[in-house]
Amino acid sequence: MLLDLFPRDHERYEKSRFSAELVAFAGWLTEQGHLRHPLRLHLHRIRKVLDRSERLQPGTSFHEDEVRQAFVVSGGSAKTKYLYECTGRVFTRFLAATGRLISIEQSDPASQLCRRYHRYLAEVRGLSQHSLHYHGQTVADFLSRGVPADRCLSTVTAADVEAFVQLKSKENNRQSLQHVIAHLRAFLRYCGDRGEAPGGLHVIDMPRVYRGELPPRAMDWAMVRRLLASIRRRGPRDWRDYAILHLMAYYGLRPSEVAALRLDSVDWEAGTLRVEQSKTRSILVLPLAGRTVRLLRRYLQAGRPNSDLPYLFLRSRSPIQPLGHTGIIEVFTYRAQKSGLAIGGMSSYSLRHAFAMRLLRRGVGVKAIGDLLGHRSLEATCVYLRADIDMLRKVALPVPGIMVAEGGDHA
Repeated sequence: MLLDLFPRDHERYEKSRFSAELVAFAGWLTEQGHLRHPLRLHLHRIRKVLDRSERLQPGTSFHEDEVRQAFVVSGGSAKTKYLYECTGRVFTRFLAATGRLISIEQSDPASQLCRRYHRYLAEVRGLSQHSLHYHGQTVADFLSRGVPADRCLSTVTAADVEAFVQLKSKENNRQSLQHVIAHLRAFLRYCGDRGEAPGGLHVIDMPRVYRGELPPRAMDWAMVRRLLASIRRRGPRDWRDYAILHLMAYYGLRPSEVAALRLDSVDWEAGTLRVEQSKTRSILVLPLAGRTVRLLRRYLQAGRPNSDLPYLFLRSRSPIQPLGHTGIIEVFTYRAQKSGLAIGGMSSYSLRHAFAMRLLRRGVGVKAIGDLLGHRSLEATCVYLRADIDMLRKVALPVPGIMVAEGGDHA
């Protein structure tokens, strides 16, 4: 492998006392989807760091703190220091994946509690990585700002919890605050059951949120077209991002549904797209316009990395991996900021809402729109009727007993 990666100076790597680690690291990077050029750069930095290190020894386990210190470069530019730190983080992940990393054990009680709670959420409750991340954020915030500095968790009172909830209510709307309180309830119940905190602290009032109280924020269709037109389509990332936003705007796909698309989701002969709708867990087959088919073909030719991965949309940078639903949201955020358009406050779902409003104004029935959007009930689709102000004006009825006289005087 080293000969293939470094045809000219492979001997320098093969004669290194860490040659076995370099070969194993190169193989791991390849499995993770790293491209050839960044892979070579990582190996170059790894060899230099390992060969000059006196504390790290080949064939042994590596202490996390020693690895971190080894990749701190004293000289060079800020960019060089940053690149070596990046390589150090990648090498640390490699050591952890291969069981050769001795991690830094945090000994304070709060960190130990957080690790036990994280393990409980993952192994007992079976939460996804996405949910674990947000639970962990809330718990860390509560331990930092909700527990007084001069006291421990076992002495926390209901007044302390209420003060923290009031603090979070100023930083979040009621919809977001519901999630924060749900996370906090679960953590305090866990601590109370195990004697880590007083019992009963998890009894927290949940803010009331009414279904459909806020109409969907749909982007004006002219603004949608301007957003798409702002993507120049000069490079691979441009073609990928344009294709993603095009599917969300013209077919109403959720970010998670775009992320789940595979190469075989497109039937090129029939001109259809097979979508796995995440909420209804049903399959929707959408007819593709000729323009969309040509766009997807062009994306596969000019925008998609050469990879055996079956997913349609991949990361544009090494390591090459499927683009997750968070990545799809980041595509919209990046393109919205780069466009310079006045669309602040809009989210990726505004494209989906724009699609629904466009169908509604073209006379498509609410039931058909709901089927295309993958709504579980008709009630979820009817909120778009409230957002169409022009349509509501047309169906307004006169109020009996109220007449407008000539000259503007009310009878």
